[in-house]
Amino acid sequence: MQEQEMPSAPTSAQENETPAETEEITYHAVEKDGQVTAIWEMKGRKHLRTIDPRSRFGREILRHYTPDTTEEAEAASSS
Repeated sequence: MQEQEMPSAPTSAQENETPAETEEITYHAVEKDGQVTAIWEMKGRKHLRTIDPRSRFGREILRHYTPDTTEEAEAASSS
């Protein structure tokens, strides 16, 4: 006869959360020939949805986007 361990009742709401629930949402630009063709909304490694960069929300995301290469170039020129 095998014993089955029953999970104990959680003592707080945070113990109920899985790691996927605590992951932050990030946005990834998909580029082709130097143009952003799509924006992926991700939660951890899970793809939630694809956003059209021409949409209002897509333009808002891109407005806040700064390419890493620009930041590296600015750091190199100030040294």
